[in-house]
Amino acid sequence: MEFVTYETEGAVGIITINRPKALNALNSQVLDDLNEAFDSVDLGEIRALILTGAGEKSFVAGADIGEMSSLTKAEGEAFGKKGNDIFRKIETFPIPVIAAINGFALGGGCEIAMSCDIRLCSENAVFGQPEVGLGITPGFGGTQRLARIVGVGRAKEMIYGARNIKADDAYRIGLVNHVYPLEELIPAAKKMAAGIAKNAPIAVRNCKKAINEGLQVDMDQAIVIEEKLFGDCFESYDQKEGMAAFLEKRKVEAFLNK
Repeated sequence: MEFVTYETEGAVGIITINRPKALNALNSQVLDDLNEAFDSVDLGEIRALILTGAGEKSFVAGADIGEMSSLTKAEGEAFGKKGNDIFRKIETFPIPVIAAINGFALGGGCEIAMSCDIRLCSENAVFGQPEVGLGITPGFGGTQRLARIVGVGRAKEMIYGARNIKADDAYRIGLVNHVYPLEELIPAAKKMAAGIAKNAPIAVRNCKKAINEGLQVDMDQAIVIEEKLFGDCFESYDQKEGMAAFLEKRKVEAFLNK
């Protein structure tokens, strides 16, 4: 992978978009590398992921304008699909993905952050969907996820006005969960990921699936989804060990993902 690195620390995987000279902007190669990185994750061993950008200025500054500037209508739609496919892959990835947003998260950068389960950012982070100032719409899910996360009115204000917001405003409107000094961001993300990784993996995966799928349907259908995923946890080793440890007033020896 030319522009993406993948490393592991115990049960936590760290995917880094590594194109700092271009502020980690997304071109076709970066998207292909991201797809390859997620495909390479060993779901038998890794229980949580962190997604971040290289350097101290930018998470992802956006999609590559140079690559997009000469696209035809058909090519533009195909490029949008390429981005949407990988971002949807992240959103529905079986294990939790934490975005550690270290600077600019504009356009495609804001969109890829929104495809993650949880967003943490540094104090120098800047978020926005500036596309209408370039004569286009957000194309990698921005018009859909931003409204779902922060509400329709705030999303329209940001998107129609191409208005950037800083970290404190992103926290205030619920776009990010926590804000940290830059040097504390990755340690905080690793601590959160490790905390998730200590819990029963089948249960965590089923929780992600229940939340994501339940939000797409009405409540009557949503609770059926939850019931099935709740039932799916039973008869697993992890359920038996977790409940036995509770009843015996001891710590869980280990969750084995089975």
